[in-house]
Amino acid sequence: MIISEVITKKDRKDFLNLPRILYKHDDAWVCPLDSDTEAVFDPQKNNFHRHGTVTRWILRDNRGKLIGRIAAFINYEKAYTFEQPTGGIGFFECIDDQQAANLLFDTAKNWLQNKGMKAMDGPINFGENDTFWGLLVDGFTPPSFGMNYNAPYYYQLFSCYGFKTLYEQITNHLSVHKPFPERFTRIAEWVMKKPGYTFEHLDTQRFEKFAADFMEIYNDAWKDFPNFVPINQNTILESFNKMKIIMDENLIWFAYVNGEPASFILILPDANQIIKPLKGKLGFIEKLKFLYYRRYKKISRMRAIVMGTKQAYQRHGLESAMFIKLKEYVLPLNRYDELELSWVGDFNEKMLAIHEATGATFGKKHVTMRKIF
Repeated sequence: MIISEVITKKDRKDFLNLPRILYKHDDAWVCPLDSDTEAVFDPQKNNFHRHGTVTRWILRDNRGKLIGRIAAFINYEKAYTFEQPTGGIGFFECIDDQQAANLLFDTAKNWLQNKGMKAMDGPINFGENDTFWGLLVDGFTPPSFGMNYNAPYYYQLFSCYGFKTLYEQITNHLSVHKPFPERFTRIAEWVMKKPGYTFEHLDTQRFEKFAADFMEIYNDAWKDFPNFVPINQNTILESFNKMKIIMDENLIWFAYVNGEPASFILILPDANQIIKPLKGKLGFIEKLKFLYYRRYKKISRMRAIVMGTKQAYQRHGLESAMFIKLKEYVLPLNRYDELELSWVGDFNEKMLAIHEATGATFGKKHVTMRKIF
């Protein structure tokens, strides 16, 4: 086998094409857009390059056939918040062959060790954890936009190399047509009537204002979680602008208490339902197809990317009220059937309790794994 760093234009093309080869006969797989994958490795499009470094490799057999790929990276803002300096690996794809997988893992490990790392987490993203994050181990159904999909044998490849599960990522599904539990609705209606409590959906004409509110809530909500690194407004604006092409501002809600940003829920239509026929491409013709599909092809699923509530307002029922606001908009559309609540770490008991309170049912499980050198 021959492993080589991705350097040339052809290398980049091979890196993108490998999943198309591996999943050619897998009807559940949806090819991520090449432009989204490449943006991760572009310093002009991913501001994690300002405080990190990344490289990637492709693997061929002795006949020159593509059989694997991997990326390794270090986010210096987070690497040293762990007990041992820890880097990351991601974009792993490989044939069902442990020797091939070991060569990919070893190459990433050696690169990380040479830069002072003593462990690696994977598969994760060189960016925020709302995309390209986690190894799918349960629920091998078509993925929603941004969610990792892989063959079932991948877990064995990781485990045999010595990766151990760090935490589980639970995705639940909520039927739009199923009424919320009575207690959930009662709390929401009570909250919506409370003096000083107001609710507002995103306005794309005021991105900076809502990005600032998002940052304020997010950084307060997660500040006590281990290894948390605050998010900055540029990263949020970068994400908002990427989402804009598919975004429905009426699906993104903010709650305020006496004018103070207190809680949010960010939901997007599931773009995977319309990009699957594009096979990862987004040239001129594909863009026309995308615009046509977006307008005329029914998108029946939404994905809740992230929810957050300031610590001072947790257990105040704000999330319940926002779900009711969302349903008041969604039901008359007669467009959506399902809301995917993705993903929540098994360490986040409060958010899992909210999922349970809505009446959501299990959908998928990913895991984030760690290999200590």
